[in-house]
Amino acid sequence: MNISSIIVRTPPDRLEAVAETLEAQGVCEVFFRDPNGKLIVTIEAESTEAEVEALKAIQATPGVLSAELVFTYSEDELEQARAHLEAAQEVPEILNDENVRAEEIRYGGDVRHKL
Repeated sequence: MNISSIIVRTPPDRLEAVAETLEAQGVCEVFFRDPNGKLIVTIEAESTEAEVEALKAIQATPGVLSAELVFTYSEDELEQARAHLEAAQEVPEILNDENVRAEEIRYGGDVRHKL
């Protein structure tokens, strides 16, 4: 599940019409209306691709001057990153040895073959 926050800019006189159109489209939920022509909307999508499609639909809505992604949270990507980090090997012992000076360590792209 992806959850994103988007700031939508619209002419102030079209604010309510654009907000109603966005909600009617069903691609986002309007959370805040600034009378100066700004909306804060959120998208909930099953994938990054669906999230991008929803953003494009918002951007293509008549009366929308701009729609920019401000924040995104991806539950699946977080879990994939956690799994990757857990599967990664531990830090080589030489890097945790307080008796080894940093100047003595030579990095050549991969320290595992040096140990």
